[in-house]
Amino acid sequence: MLRPPIESEQYTSDAFTTWCTAHGITTSLGRTGVCWDNAAAESFFASLKNECYHQTTFTTRAAARLAVADYIEVFYNRQRIHSTLECKTPVEALAAYYDTAA
Repeated sequence: MLRPPIESEQYTSDAFTTWCTAHGITTSLGRTGVCWDNAAAESFFASLKNECYHQTTFTTRAAARLAVADYIEVFYNRQRIHSTLECKTPVEALAAYYDTAA
Protein backbone atom coordinates (compact mmCIF):
# COMPACT_ATOMS: atom_id res chain seq x y z
CA MET A 1 0.00 0.00 0.00
CA LEU A 2 1.24 3.49 -0.83
CA ARG A 3 1.95 5.53 2.28
CA PRO A 4 2.82 9.20 2.48
CA PRO A 5 5.51 10.43 4.88
CA ILE A 6 4.95 10.47 8.62
CA GLU A 7 1.58 12.02 9.47
CA SER A 8 3.13 14.72 11.64
CA GLU A 9 4.87 16.27 8.62
CA GLN A 10 3.23 19.23 6.97
CA TYR A 11 1.51 18.74 3.60
CA THR A 12 3.70 21.45 2.14
CA SER A 13 6.93 19.80 3.29
CA ASP A 14 9.65 18.75 0.87
CA ALA A 15 9.23 15.10 1.97
CA PHE A 16 5.53 15.13 1.15
CA THR A 17 6.07 16.86 -2.20
CA THR A 18 8.80 14.37 -3.12
CA TRP A 19 6.62 11.41 -2.12
CA CYS A 20 3.68 12.69 -4.19
CA THR A 21 5.88 13.32 -7.22
CA ALA A 22 7.41 9.84 -6.97
CA HIS A 23 3.94 8.28 -6.92
CA GLY A 24 2.50 10.37 -9.75
CA ILE A 25 0.26 12.46 -7.50
CA THR A 26 -0.34 16.12 -8.29
CA THR A 27 -1.02 18.21 -5.21
CA SER A 28 -3.61 20.97 -5.30
CA LEU A 29 -2.12 23.34 -2.76
CA GLY A 30 -1.67 26.90 -3.89
CA ARG A 31 1.02 29.33 -2.92
CA THR A 32 1.43 30.33 0.71
CA GLY A 33 -1.14 32.93 1.68
CA VAL A 34 -3.56 32.12 -1.16
CA CYS A 35 -6.75 31.00 0.52
CA TRP A 36 -9.12 30.82 -2.47
CA ASP A 37 -7.98 27.36 -3.55
CA ASN A 38 -9.63 25.59 -0.67
CA ALA A 39 -12.10 28.06 0.82
CA ALA A 40 -15.15 26.16 -0.45
CA ALA A 41 -13.81 22.84 0.83
CA GLU A 42 -12.95 24.34 4.22
CA SER A 43 -16.44 25.83 4.47
CA PHE A 44 -18.03 22.48 3.64
CA PHE A 45 -15.95 20.55 6.17
CA ALA A 46 -16.68 23.15 8.86
CA SER A 47 -20.40 22.71 8.20
CA LEU A 48 -20.05 18.93 8.23
CA LYS A 49 -18.25 18.98 11.56
CA ASN A 50 -20.60 21.45 13.21
CA GLU A 51 -23.86 20.08 11.85
CA CYS A 52 -23.10 16.36 11.85
CA TYR A 53 -19.99 15.18 13.70
CA HIS A 54 -20.16 17.26 16.86
CA GLN A 55 -23.75 16.23 17.57
CA THR A 56 -23.29 12.48 17.34
CA THR A 57 -21.24 9.68 18.84
CA PHE A 58 -20.70 6.96 16.27
CA THR A 59 -20.45 3.36 17.44
CA THR A 60 -18.81 2.07 14.25
CA ARG A 61 -17.03 3.41 11.19
CA ALA A 62 -19.91 2.13 9.07
CA ALA A 63 -22.33 4.23 11.11
CA ALA A 64 -20.12 7.30 10.65
CA ARG A 65 -19.87 6.74 6.89
CA LEU A 66 -23.64 6.35 6.62
CA ALA A 67 -24.20 9.51 8.64
CA VAL A 68 -21.84 11.51 6.42
CA ALA A 69 -23.48 10.19 3.23
CA ASP A 70 -26.91 10.99 4.66
CA TYR A 71 -25.77 14.48 5.68
CA ILE A 72 -24.41 15.24 2.21
CA GLU A 73 -27.12 13.67 0.04
CA VAL A 74 -30.21 14.36 2.14
CA PHE A 75 -29.52 17.48 4.18
CA TYR A 76 -26.62 19.45 2.64
CA ASN A 77 -27.62 19.10 -1.02
CA ARG A 78 -31.43 19.02 -0.74
CA GLN A 79 -32.51 20.92 2.39
CA ARG A 80 -29.77 23.25 3.63
CA ILE A 81 -29.87 26.67 1.98
CA HIS A 82 -26.56 28.28 1.02
CA SER A 83 -25.99 32.02 1.12
CA THR A 84 -23.56 31.82 -1.83
CA LEU A 85 -26.36 30.24 -3.90
CA GLU A 86 -28.84 33.07 -3.25
CA CYS A 87 -30.33 31.11 -0.32
CA LYS A 88 -31.10 28.07 -2.48
CA THR A 89 -30.09 24.47 -1.94
CA PRO A 90 -27.42 23.04 -4.28
CA VAL A 91 -30.11 20.94 -5.98
CA GLU A 92 -32.28 24.03 -6.58
CA ALA A 93 -29.29 26.03 -7.85
CA LEU A 94 -28.32 23.25 -10.26
CA ALA A 95 -31.88 22.97 -11.56
CA ALA A 96 -32.01 26.75 -12.09
CA TYR A 97 -28.69 26.59 -13.94
CA TYR A 98 -29.98 23.89 -16.30
CA ASP A 99 -33.24 25.79 -16.86
CA THR A 100 -31.28 28.91 -17.81
CA ALA A 101 -28.87 26.96 -20.03
CA ALA A 102 -31.68 25.22 -21.94
